[in-house]
Amino acid sequence: MNAISGRQMATVLRGYLPREYPKALEILVASSRVSLERKDQPMASFLYFPHLHFVGAFGLGHFEESMAAQHELTQRFTAEFSIRPFLERYPEATLKRLKAWTRDPSPDVRRLVSEGTRPRLPWAARLRRFQENPSPVLALLERLKDDPERYVRRSVANNLNDIGKDHPDVLVETAKGWMKGASEDRRWILRHALRSLVKQGNADALAVLGFDAEPLVEVRAVRITPVRVQEGDAVTLSFDLVGTASRRQRIVADFRIHYVKANGSANPKVFKLKSLELGPRETVSLQKTISLKPMTTRRHYPGNHRVEVLLNGRKIDVGSFEVR
Repeated sequence: MNAISGRQMATVLRGYLPREYPKALEILVASSRVSLERKDQPMASFLYFPHLHFVGAFGLGHFEESMAAQHELTQRFTAEFSIRPFLERYPEATLKRLKAWTRDPSPDVRRLVSEGTRPRLPWAARLRRFQENPSPVLALLERLKDDPERYVRRSVANNLNDIGKDHPDVLVETAKGWMKGASEDRRWILRHALRSLVKQGNADALAVLGFDAEPLVEVRAVRITPVRVQEGDAVTLSFDLVGTASRRQRIVADFRIHYVKANGSANPKVFKLKSLELGPRETVSLQKTISLKPMTTRRHYPGNHRVEVLLNGRKIDVGSFEVR
């Protein structure tokens, strides 16, 4: 079930449920309490998608009832989409409720706080208010930065990554503050949150994580095999990193493929390789295989695909392969 079908089903439900929203909501929430968790139905929770679309579409005139319903329903299927209309209509009241939920015993509710306030949540309308001023969101994330559940911490990191796309300086300053006395779990949040800035070679983001903005490294023995490939096959990139500094260096190694689009232009895609420490004259070999099988999110078109190695965001052209 996708967002469109969820909305359609919510609209159909509106025609069959009582016209009074509180009564209709009571029936919907009660129906969600029937356990549908079965080993042969791992996607059963998506059956509650229309419930939450119903709240977001028809519940804005009933703040308290809708917030209570989302608190319960998000523990069955995430309310990250339905909470957003309330953030738009009632920003102060909704933020106040979300602040209280940062201390909720349910990790699903705590995750809703961070996921529902993401300015650039995928498949959802952007929260322009928080894109312009992320301070209210950062105040919530501050309360979740040491959450005991990795599930919640990942959401915190993704929210910070969103913020960094509009306010890289704000993200860097937040990361600097969070790094003081940080546990390994919090350091993981920051590594994940800064990933986009690291890929861009942002010197301040690299410095927060202890990486050199200009690493002294040579790339040798590059191999791209095969250099001519059919869609459905795979390409392997391998190379050696050789440290040329007189000290140990922290390196984050990625690579980027410039995929050819249908119109002949290129669409770059970055792939993670490895974070490592490289000593003087030390050599480390790296390798990655990329499938060229058709995907729902990517088609592969004929043409020359350029490949670059990224070392702490610094670009090094290493060759290309041709899709035929």
